[in-house]
Amino acid sequence: MPLTIHDQPLPYVTHLPERPASAVELVVIHCTELPDLAIAREYGEKALYDNGSGNSGHYYIDRDGAVFRYVPGTRAANHVRGHNPNSIGIELVNLGRYPHWWDSRHQQMTEPYTAAQISALRALLAQLRQDFPNLQQIAGHEDLDTALMPASDDPAHEIHRKLDPGPLFPWTEVLEGSGLKRIGTH
Repeated sequence: MPLTIHDQPLPYVTHLPERPASAVELVVIHCTELPDLAIAREYGEKALYDNGSGNSGHYYIDRDGAVFRYVPGTRAANHVRGHNPNSIGIELVNLGRYPHWWDSRHQQMTEPYTAAQISALRALLAQLRQDFPNLQQIAGHEDLDTALMPASDDPAHEIHRKLDPGPLFPWTEVLEGSGLKRIGTH
């Protein structure tokens, strides 16, 4: 069954830097750390930078497995520090640490990913491997952004800025047969 991708470009997509398909070497897996896709879209639409763009993944996968493309892969989205020019960001709708992202007492991620999300992710990765000939690597956001920051409840205590996709993400299942090598693991 072919993968259905719903195109819903962000309003500022034309402000994002263009790049050839050959520039994409890496996929970064994220979770939204928000209650639902509608709120994730609102966050993605917020203009945060001088060029009018904001933070967003390229693809979003809802809990029911529906796949949405907010940014084409031939544009660099703002989804991970230091790796945007050569990567594609995939966001899975998941609560993560919401709404206490920076509270040291709430750093556990307890919502499992759905079977529909993982199935859709595997299909999307297979499609991306066809569309981007140099795509050979995969990482979690937590693997690449390892920065620490002061906790909101106790600034003397440091927490990881990013923990996604987190301990409940089924790496073995996702990597099986994907042809992708996980990098940056700690």
